[in-house]
Amino acid sequence: MDFIQISLVLAVLLVLAVPTGRYLARAFSLEETRLDRLFGGVEKGIYRLSGIRAADMTWKQYAGAVLVSNLAMGAIAYVLLRLQGVLPGNPGGVAAMDPLLSFNTAVSFLTNTNLQHYSGESGLSYLSQMMVVMYLMFTTPATGIAVVMAFMRGLTGQRSIGNFYVDLVRAHTRLLLPLAVVVTLLLVAQGVPQTLESTATATTLSGAEQQIARGPVASLVAIKHLGTNGGGFFGVNSAHPFENPTPLTNVMEILAMFLIPAALPFTFGFLAKNRKQGWMIFGAMGLMFLAFLTLAYTSEANGNPALERAGLSQAMGSMEGKEVRFGIAQSALYTAVTTAATTGAVNNMHDTLTPLGGLVPLGEMMLNCVFGGDGVGTVNILMYAILAVFIAGLMVGRTPEFLGRKIEGQEMKLIAIAILVHPLIVLAPTAVALATETGAAGISNPGFHGVSQVLYEFASSAANNGSGFEGLSDNTPFWNVSTGLVMLFGRYVSIIVMLAVTGSLLAKTPVPETMGTLRTDNSVFLVMLLATVVIVGALTFLPVLALGPVAEWLTIR
Repeated sequence: MDFIQISLVLAVLLVLAVPTGRYLARAFSLEETRLDRLFGGVEKGIYRLSGIRAADMTWKQYAGAVLVSNLAMGAIAYVLLRLQGVLPGNPGGVAAMDPLLSFNTAVSFLTNTNLQHYSGESGLSYLSQMMVVMYLMFTTPATGIAVVMAFMRGLTGQRSIGNFYVDLVRAHTRLLLPLAVVVTLLLVAQGVPQTLESTATATTLSGAEQQIARGPVASLVAIKHLGTNGGGFFGVNSAHPFENPTPLTNVMEILAMFLIPAALPFTFGFLAKNRKQGWMIFGAMGLMFLAFLTLAYTSEANGNPALERAGLSQAMGSMEGKEVRFGIAQSALYTAVTTAATTGAVNNMHDTLTPLGGLVPLGEMMLNCVFGGDGVGTVNILMYAILAVFIAGLMVGRTPEFLGRKIEGQEMKLIAIAILVHPLIVLAPTAVALATETGAAGISNPGFHGVSQVLYEFASSAANNGSGFEGLSDNTPFWNVSTGLVMLFGRYVSIIVMLAVTGSLLAKTPVPETMGTLRTDNSVFLVMLLATVVIVGALTFLPVLALGPVAEWLTIR
């Protein structure tokens, strides 16, 4: 039954992903479609009001527009968080957020990470939930989608990189807003609250009075998944019955967070006018995802050997930290999807996963290319594809080419920077946290699991995922500043570097395909791509994984 559940969800995903990928290719190629009648006038009105000129940009102009717009959005978010205590839309009387926590929170939602060092229902006013959290939940995935479209145009030899502001607007009007409305209505139909009323007062069976938090939950939950944002209106996230009340909503949320990342490889194939290219990229990411999902499910289904030796039955698997209404199958699938798509929403406590089950979200965030978030994950796997082409070219003594563009020293230097930055910003702060008193003070488990807790926090920040083992006391100056900086580097270094690669490739003269050209749309290249990801990406993190989840697993055998 578990296999059937998981297979049906993934089959529905595939059925939805292919047409969505085709739609995105047309929408961002500025081709005329029937939807222009619906959205065209709205977009032109936005351009007029905002003073946007639809002229093509260079890669430097595009990157500058990304940084300037994001800086402005982050500043607005920080000010609102600092002033939420005196602003309207605060029926619960929530106080202003601490300066360092405001910095961490603003950066977290700005970078599409949504790491929360506060409890959602008690840390933010309704105004902050809507004007900070939901606002950035739309604009940051739209930024990622814009960047991946620019990168795809460069790889596929389009006439230009495009215009960031046009891409940003179209990501909202053509994709995120319509889908968010549909998902919100579906969630409301399943019982997810959507109200601006204050907390509800209820009388318990013992006669005591209880305050039940509520608010504009459904609209936030919809975009948190569609935008691969994560975070949550409530502190326990999608394990809360107001965010995720039924197995049906659980499936809806899985599909919502996985749809756009799964569709983007097909978009790449359509833009490259080579559908096999898109299937190859999708196949590489899909095989990695299935391997991680299998490990997560089998680890949780087999239970905890230490508890079994203590006389506790593990016939139902490791149900610690899981919701009974979801069970092992939907919990394991949700765990694998939320970290593959770098969403960060959780429907079970990752801190209570078995050691190898906990290795799954860690591994997916460390690779950061198993589908990944809206846009950036596809950029990362394409980066590995270029690296695979370069390595293969060196092995056979030919100039590496990818989609008719020569891959030379300049591109490889930039890609090397992107590849090296990710493990650096995960491993270096992890070492500092474990070696210093201020960092180690937040660890609730001083053993091997404590290493996993710290490693998970920084891997989640660097991958812009946002989920956590939640065993850390992380609302401290050390953790707020360190994770805030890691989130910034994890988001913007990759974006800037890959836009520079795009500019470099666009400037090259296309070369015709010959008999000696390495094909990048077949199973041979798929194997090469997977080998590159494993050798370059996975082996980098193997030593620290041996000190954390692997060592913990060996202790309970």
